[in-house]
Amino acid sequence: MGVGWHGGERAEREQRWSARLSLASVTLAALLPLLFGGTGGVLLLLVGALGAAVTVSAVWWTLTRRGAARAAAVALAAAAPVAVVVMFAVANLLWVVLLSLALWVLAVWAGRYALRSTGLRPVRVKEHRTAPPLRPFLVMNPHSGGGKVERFGLKEKAERLGARVALLDPASPEDVTELARRAVAEGADLLGVAGGDGTQALVAAVAAEHGLPFLVISAGTRNHFAMDLGLDRDDPATCLDALTDGVELHVDLGFAGGHPFVNNVSFGVYGTVVQSPAYRDDKVGTALDLLPELLTRQSGPRLTARAGGTTLADPQAILVSNNPYRRDDPAVLGRRVRLDSGTLGVLGLRVDSAAEAAALLLDPEASGLSVLTAREVVVDADHPTVDAGIDGEAFVLPVPVHCRIAPRALRVRVPRLRPGVPQPRPPFDWRRVRKLAAAVGRTAAPRRPGARW
Repeated sequence: MGVGWHGGERAEREQRWSARLSLASVTLAALLPLLFGGTGGVLLLLVGALGAAVTVSAVWWTLTRRGAARAAAVALAAAAPVAVVVMFAVANLLWVVLLSLALWVLAVWAGRYALRSTGLRPVRVKEHRTAPPLRPFLVMNPHSGGGKVERFGLKEKAERLGARVALLDPASPEDVTELARRAVAEGADLLGVAGGDGTQALVAAVAAEHGLPFLVISAGTRNHFAMDLGLDRDDPATCLDALTDGVELHVDLGFAGGHPFVNNVSFGVYGTVVQSPAYRDDKVGTALDLLPELLTRQSGPRLTARAGGTTLADPQAILVSNNPYRRDDPAVLGRRVRLDSGTLGVLGLRVDSAAEAAALLLDPEASGLSVLTAREVVVDADHPTVDAGIDGEAFVLPVPVHCRIAPRALRVRVPRLRPGVPQPRPPFDWRRVRKLAAAVGRTAAPRRPGARW
């Protein structure tokens, strides 16, 4: 009991002093320009903020203009931050700005350290122990991820573990859905994919339909689904360990107009860009060529999305995800904490001017960005069809497009030993940091249920 009490007291003391360090750092960061630059230092900071706004505006003009106007916008986007740095250097305040930024970083780090034990409980995904499959069937794309199937010897290892492997041949394309259905008819008791998330989704839907476990092999390019499952993305061969020493996770599966997705479906700007035949070979060039008309609504349909009781009118882009993405922590940006919440995440973006683009960067809660969750989302348009990117694959869907989620419909078999998913950290909140800094004794950290001193 004494050891536990002293351990808890030390943790509370660290928490209090971390919060105090955070507040002291942010206060000093704010005062430095005034202390060393006086009124001129404050004016230069305002100039720095103006420079940031000009840079963001210039980026917007770069994306929405062509020809000479685009070239001028590119030059402005490069010149604005350089001009701000030169002004600080001439005023001999550059070191003050750099030190102030370092103090801001220290303040955020110390504040997060103080909050680490006060917020979210660890997300524990229930693991189901089941017998290893006897007749696993795996689909492998040898060209996915720059040739990971061959580089990591995935086919050979899978066959040594008793799996039947079908290699896809781009020269003679096959319908992977029918391939998976045929394997089920022939007695397969597990389906799996070594390939991109688009292929993963198609085979996962067949596995869910027949109640079979599904194996994800991180052999794609980005492997977002594998990442959120906690799999090893650096060595896809380790995913095959699940065939002999694995557990099951029951996760959600999304559908858009009847098409399955494991990550997300995009409508609007991205959905149209991926339709271009040139996109895969030249992503940046294709996007720059199409964005001016899409962002200014000179081409493409006018979208509307209904999620729960909320309507998003005329956004340029809509992203519907299989479970919401985290946005409050840059360290886990683009990750999903859970894959079994039974809800879709919805992001809607509407930006009509350079000023709104700047506001969006400076204020993440700006009106141009809508963040919602819902069990069902309906996307409509003023055209009979709408372009969509489903897990990165191009589709043209008739409207309205009904997006839904099937809660825990997919049994994913993963290795028992795997890297896992980083635990979420509490959202940063200065008010909570101030309360922790002012706390005395054991009032600093709330006791968790069942904690013993």
